[in-house]
Amino acid sequence: MVFLQRWIINTVAVLVATHIVPGISYETVPDLFVASLLFGILIAFLRPVLFWLTLPLVVLSLGFFVLVINAGLLYLVGSLVKGFHVDRFWPAFWGALVISLVSLILNTLTGSGESRMRVRRAAPGPKPPDDGGNGPVIDV
Repeated sequence: MVFLQRWIINTVAVLVATHIVPGISYETVPDLFVASLLFGILIAFLRPVLFWLTLPLVVLSLGFFVLVINAGLLYLVGSLVKGFHVDRFWPAFWGALVISLVSLILNTLTGSGESRMRVRRAAPGPKPPDDGGNGPVIDV
């Protein structure tokens, strides 16, 4: 169930990226599903390896290079899936950024994934008693 929910979120994120970023497109809906599945698999298995290999660049760029890794993986998906097209690096970069933001928002709203942001409501605390201003006075 968790896998299916993550796949749907990833598919919605890729769909949003295809509509927002010029240079990323798909031909049929099954192509979109296959591309989002492959992108999710590459993100899960290949990105950690690339992250560790490029750790000095990630640290020096304050994490910005992770977007370059994601863009490279999205560009790779565009070359592997026939009906999913990523024209150049910059559309892949902006697409990876859109996919990351949409996934973060949807994972936060649904409570799935390993999002570091949590949305929760605090229970209202007890009200202080109304003593009419006759409470203790602290004189310093």
